[in-house]
Amino acid sequence: MKTMNYIKIGIASSILSIAAGCTSFQEEDLKSSLAPDNTYTSSLGFEVGATGLYAIARSEYNTWGENGAFMHNGACAYEVLQISTDLCRMGTVRDGSLVPFAEMTLNPSTLFVGSYWNWAYNLIASANELLIYSEKNDNWDYPTDKQLYQAEARFFRAYAYRTLVYLYGDVPWVETIQKPFLLSFSRDPKIEVLGNIIKDLEFAKTYLPDNPDNVKEGKLTTWAARHLLSEMYLLRGAEGDYKLAKENAQDVIDCPYYSLMKSRFGNAKNDPGDYFSDMFVENNQNRSAGNTEGIWVMQFQYNTVGGGTNSDDWTRRAWNPQYHAIDGFALADSLGGRGLAQIYPLKWWIGVKGTNATTAGEKEGFPDIQEKGIFEDGDIRNSEYNIKRNWYYNNPLTPNKLGQKCPIDDKSWSQAQLFPALKKFFFGKEENLQLTGAYKDRMKFRLAETYLLLAEAYLRQDMPDKAADAVNEVRRRAKVSDVSDEEMTMDFLLDERIRELYGEESRRFTLIRTGKLLERVRKYNPEARDLIQDFHVLWPIPQAIRDANVGNFPQNPGYEGYEG
Repeated sequence: MKTMNYIKIGIASSILSIAAGCTSFQEEDLKSSLAPDNTYTSSLGFEVGATGLYAIARSEYNTWGENGAFMHNGACAYEVLQISTDLCRMGTVRDGSLVPFAEMTLNPSTLFVGSYWNWAYNLIASANELLIYSEKNDNWDYPTDKQLYQAEARFFRAYAYRTLVYLYGDVPWVETIQKPFLLSFSRDPKIEVLGNIIKDLEFAKTYLPDNPDNVKEGKLTTWAARHLLSEMYLLRGAEGDYKLAKENAQDVIDCPYYSLMKSRFGNAKNDPGDYFSDMFVENNQNRSAGNTEGIWVMQFQYNTVGGGTNSDDWTRRAWNPQYHAIDGFALADSLGGRGLAQIYPLKWWIGVKGTNATTAGEKEGFPDIQEKGIFEDGDIRNSEYNIKRNWYYNNPLTPNKLGQKCPIDDKSWSQAQLFPALKKFFFGKEENLQLTGAYKDRMKFRLAETYLLLAEAYLRQDMPDKAADAVNEVRRRAKVSDVSDEEMTMDFLLDERIRELYGEESRRFTLIRTGKLLERVRKYNPEARDLIQDFHVLWPIPQAIRDANVGNFPQNPGYEGYEG
């Protein structure tokens, strides 16, 4: 694979200034004092640089660019990886940055089309910088430090490229920084980029720490690399890849450090709830709280140096209803804080049981979907502690309503004011109910998903019995019946991923990897089914990138005629 020139894109951010927490990454004094030549001269300097990589990775969930982050200056970008899938639709708060993805009018100049590209290549450039200086440095505290920091950098480079290949397909593979900057580059085939992703992750798997109890919370281990390797082998799908995907997922499952949570734990274990809801209570995501399921946990703690900001992770605002717009309600942390419901769940899977809303049935074209959606009776993931279906007026200024139940109906659902809500994203602080960010650590990889990746690998090898065994480990934890070998299909697995990972996974990525995006959107999403076209499986290449390039940089099919 040839070495590509470094692509100078978007804002020239520095991982070092982000790691230092400066309010402007363009401040010259910090750029000079933390220049790579001055910083990458010791293990401590590389630790500062690695901390910057974690910060850039977290900024994937950033919104308005607070505290030096550079994405996304619009609504929560995370939402566009959920909109126009089989999971949810856009709410009535029609943020202009979301509309193109709901209405399938995205083009090469659409905001998030560019910001995801910029975020990924900024992370790649920062990882490459660390890798280059690690080869120059000979002042290490421990002989293993060089390979450790290289492993972290290569993990994050692979993680960034994961997003790029899912969204854009063929993209330039960049593994060096070349000065002066050149703007003649080309797109490398997706299959080659995936090969390089896998090489990076195999290196990370070898040299990242083994024992998660010996690293700081939020730090990577070999098990995070193996989890992501399993997914990437599934995405590439070359000869032998499904077996390798199985082996890496099985390694994580068999290791002594992780297990599915099956008993109450953490700082709310004596409050009403269950062990599934416990995983999403604030401060319960890390091992120090007793959580043995989180493999990689992004750190967003409230009022913590190096933690989240008010612009980080607006997932709560994305999913939670605008209940506070209904007369009789007041903002409350117990009701999830201030939600905007920029997206809301589709009825076919979440069901209307316990509400006054009509079934998905004839109105949405799903006569085979029952009132309870895709959940069996007794499924812990559908308990009152995990999906809130009962809402009671709480505003003392309306005493005639206080304490009475406010029913969910078709109007409140369609207006995104009240619907069954995903409590895993509830977040509120009584002292500041206007908070936008969630300030709650995020389990980016957790063991339940590893089991589902294992099942996917077995399905790809035409071994539904083994796939059923893997899925049933997750289902038994959820207290539902086993799936039979005959029932174990890719569609069943995709339904199971919704039941277990609703709102957590990047649903678009899952549907692209399994080849099911078009089919399931056309079947289940009444908003997008008549709008989505075959070429929408990929996003367009950002227009600014093509305009800046002096070489041949073709656009993705379906978007060629756009004039920026």
